[in-house]
Amino acid sequence: MNNDTIERFGVSTEETWRVFRIMAEFVEGFEELATIGPAVSIFGSAIAKRTDKYYKLTEKTAAILAKAGFAIISGGGGGIMEAANKGAAKVGGKSIGLNIDLPHEQVPNKYQNLNLHFRYFFCRKVMFLKYANGFIAMPGGFGTIDEFFEALVLIQTFKQAVFPVILMDKAYWSGLVNWMKKTMMQKHHYIAQKDLDVFKVCDDPQEAADIIIDFQKSGKQRGIQEPAGLKKNHGDNLHRDFNYYKRWRK
Repeated sequence: MNNDTIERFGVSTEETWRVFRIMAEFVEGFEELATIGPAVSIFGSAIAKRTDKYYKLTEKTAAILAKAGFAIISGGGGGIMEAANKGAAKVGGKSIGLNIDLPHEQVPNKYQNLNLHFRYFFCRKVMFLKYANGFIAMPGGFGTIDEFFEALVLIQTFKQAVFPVILMDKAYWSGLVNWMKKTMMQKHHYIAQKDLDVFKVCDDPQEAADIIIDFQKSGKQRGIQEPAGLKKNHGDNLHRDFNYYKRWRK
């Protein structure tokens, strides 16, 4: 009988082994990104054309940050993601792509000098945020909005999440920001002013870069930190389980 069809305690073997695939993605991401130094994650539309003003805005912003010593992390695909990696690579900076396996086959852009591949979105999301000194959302669609709101939730509810969050292009984001102010805060009181103060809206690449540079100089702890009181896993056990998975995968 095929292992995929075997069930124990109502859980298929395939579901059980998926835990090790997830673990493998976390371990690889942690090991590859732990030494990159200060970094900025940049998000935006995957379908923006190279002639698009937002593409050029992203490339310029990434170049300024890379020159200042920041690694640039993108989703590794085309559009705004490509522009972010291109801006970093052109000035000799660290250009990192966190690529994802999709049904329509995302093609990694050629401007990455470190690229990782993920099957699971949630593993990839952790990598975007864990090592970030800053988070920039360029104009984009649902994926960009998802990343933006997830960052706000982490800052609002998970006190160890600390990093500047910036929306680039006031004209593009003004409708969303006004809705948050007038509907979410003023009409329904579901959020407070302090929740809106955790992000900035900018038009100028240098202004956005300066916000992140100032944060980095402040010496504040970056990215997602484990809350005090949580039991830490022993590294030896993690490597033991990961090595067991690698043997099984062969």
